[in-house]
Amino acid sequence: MKKLLLAAFAASVFIGCDKVKMDVKTSSDATDSTANEEWKPVDSATATKAWMDYATPGEMQKMLAKSDGNWVGETKMWMENGSQPMMSKSEATNKMVFDGRYQMSTHKGDMMGMPFEGISIVGYDNSKKKFVSSWIDNMGTGIMNMEGIWNDSTKSIEFKGKMTDPSRPGKDCNVREIYTFVDDNTQKMEMYGPDAKTGKEFKTMEINYTRKK
Repeated sequence: MKKLLLAAFAASVFIGCDKVKMDVKTSSDATDSTANEEWKPVDSATATKAWMDYATPGEMQKMLAKSDGNWVGETKMWMENGSQPMMSKSEATNKMVFDGRYQMSTHKGDMMGMPFEGISIVGYDNSKKKFVSSWIDNMGTGIMNMEGIWNDSTKSIEFKGKMTDPSRPGKDCNVREIYTFVDDNTQKMEMYGPDAKTGKEFKTMEINYTRKK
């Protein structure tokens, strides 16, 4: 599954990112929560079974595997709410790795006339019962991490996470993404972030993917 293509372009979009509030826990929040939880002893047999369940690919990983192959993407990007979209095309190749546990995707295209490359890793965490993803590209030096929930009624995953805001050193922006599995040969990714002028969330990107024949 293709993830977060051209996300790094949004540095100018995310100037006001701290104004948009989304339900995303920080790593420090998670650490504090874990520290405050009472430790519960687990016997070795229970721990072994839990780890096996955690490590064994299931239906969600099989769903990801259906997206293996080559795809062509048509991208629309908005620099601010209400502006005219910038159009571009890209290609992505998806391949399940580590015996079907994760999907690695490589992306190539252009961004504002410059060559663009990105790599994503997407998986389904059997313990968290959530999709997890990471993204890197040649337009930045950070790593974007997101977690997502499957919506069976819409056949989509809603991801939430953070990305670096280069205009505010040391600060992150909250981002949200909806990835829809339209059919076996068609997928759509919609990304949302804060408008630089108002701080209100708006759609920053839409990519419509078609399986390459």
